[in-house]
Parts: sequence; structure tokens; C-alpha cells
Amino acid sequence: MTFDCPGFFDLQVNGFAGVDFNDPAASPDGIARALDAMQSTGVTRCLPTFITSPLDEFTGCAKVLLRCGHPAIAGVHMEGPYISPEDGPRGAHRRAHVVPGTIEDFRRRQEACEGLIKLVTLAPEIAGAIPLIEHLVGSGVRVAIGHSAASTDQIADAVKAGATLATHLGNGCAQMLPRHPNAIWELLAADSVHASLIVDGHHLPAATVKAMVRAKGQDRTILVTDAIAAAGCPPGPFRLGEVDCVLGDDGRVSLPGTPYLAGSALTMDKAVQNTVRFSGVSLEDAVAMASTIPARFIGETPVGTVTAAWSVERLELRILSVRGDGAAPESAKALK
Repeated sequence: MTFDCPGFFDLQVNGFAGVDFNDPAASPDGIARALDAMQSTGVTRCLPTFITSPLDEFTGCAKVLLRCGHPAIAGVHMEGPYISPEDGPRGAHRRAHVVPGTIEDFRRRQEACEGLIKLVTLAPEIAGAIPLIEHLVGSGVRVAIGHSAASTDQIADAVKAGATLATHLGNGCAQMLPRHPNAIWELLAADSVHASLIVDGHHLPAATVKAMVRAKGQDRTILVTDAIAAAGCPPGPFRLGEVDCVLGDDGRVSLPGTPYLAGSALTMDKAVQNTVRFSGVSLEDAVAMASTIPARFIGETPVGTVTAAWSVERLELRILSVRGDGAAPESAKALK
């Protein structure tokens, strides 16, 4: 069957189609080409994501993005540098550039982005985190908890201060955690916190996705790709900023010679498909997790219309066409 649905909205994307948004040497035309390619997977709006980097490098990336001016850019997601310095929770972020959370540092980065930073991922346990969260929320910036080794009390303090999202829940944490309490349980139980999930079959097992979606509910679950430049490309070496990554034949993106993931090669159409397969939610609910729910969370509305084909027998989604402008339909109910 075919259906129309709102354009997808990706809150976390580091690159696409061979273009790294974290490379100050990238060109505005290159970023525009990447965003055009992303539209073929259903994404009409996104938050290009800058990971942990020094201010000068961050500023260089911001300047390129601003010069691009593509209509898909709804803002910037700043993932770090206010994160855990520990191996494991830090993930692929460079330890040398992890810093405490200060309002002054954020102001410099927001100035470099000309006010486009809409979402900040940070670790609640770092120095200065709680005052920074309060400042961000007070200035209209959403705050997410991620790349963290926080205690349950520290997470509770961050939520009380205004954090409302768990960035790629189940990832960006230690390989081994206590059975309970731990950060995953705490964030699943926090009713005011949405959870973003990378549903590529590598970041989270199918049963984990199913349990997390059931715990959070459809209205508080957000699908993200966390895609790097490898998305939409054949296997091989890639970079995320200054970090070397490799896309394997199995679709897994990792730091060479380590067990650590380094973003993904996921596309949002496959994230929707996998979420139906893994969790058993309806197609309509999975589409909402990729479109209306992330848009509403960030204070936006979906743009454009995706026309897609869905195989009920094979649980496969195929994008037929994408119109990136104009009002989007409210849901995936408009089956033809």
C-alpha cells in the first residue's frame, strides 16, 4: 500500500552522503548536496549536529553551515563539549576537548551559530552542569542528557533543572552498569523526559528497542539517525571531525580497532521500518516518532510530504517521493 505522511525531522545528524558537518573545510555547496540527498530518505528538516570540539573549530563549522542556508536546517544540535571525559560514556568524542559547562562558553558558541543552537546534549555530573541547564532552558534551548556517567541523583537534578530529552538512550554510557539503579532506568522512568533512539540494529538490540518504546510510550519516543558522512555511502573509511571511523560491510560504524560505535550510517526511512519490526508498533506510530513528535519537541512543525510504499508482508518501507515544502499531512493515516 502507499500512503502520505509528514516530512521526517531528524534531531541528530552529523553528516550524510560523504559530507561531514563537523569538518570546517566542508563547503556550503557540499552540505547542501548532503541535505538534498537526505531528503530522498524522507527527511525534510533536521538539526545538523556538532560534536565536541574546540571553539575555533566549532566556529568554522558554524560559518559553513550558516553560509549554506538550506531550508532543511531547523537549527543546530550541540552534542558536547560538556560531557563525560571517561572512556565509554564519552564515545567517539575527543577527550582533549571535553570541558566543564559554563554559560560564557555556550554564549560564544551560540554567537558563532547566530542563535541557531536549539538543542544541547550534556552530562549532568560535569562541573557547572546545573546552572548551565537552567540558563539554556531559560533562553529557549532544549537540554538533553547524554554521554554521561551520572548518578541517579545527578540525573534527577538535571531533570528538575529542565532537561527533557535522553540523547540516544542506551548508548553514550558505560559498557557495564549496575543492574539497578542506573541511568537507563532513571531516564526511562522520568515522565517529563523524551528518549531518542538509534534504531539501526547495531546501537540497540531489538528487544531493548521494544522495551524502551513500551516504557516511554509513542508520544515520548523520538527516532534519530545520528548519521555521519558514511550514511548513503558504500563501506569504507570516513571521518567525524578529526576522528577516524570505518563503515563495515554489516552497516556498523565504529572507531577502528575498538568496540566503540561512532555515529551510524542509518537513514530515517530504515529507522521507521526497523522500529515497526523491532517493537511491533503501528506504522503510523513509528512515522510520528520520526516526524511530528521530534518536531513538536523542538518547537517546530513538520514540513512537506513523504509519499511511501509499505509492504505489510515484509515490513519494508520504500520512499517514492518527497515534497520538501508546504504544509505536511497530520499523520500516516492517508492510505491510498
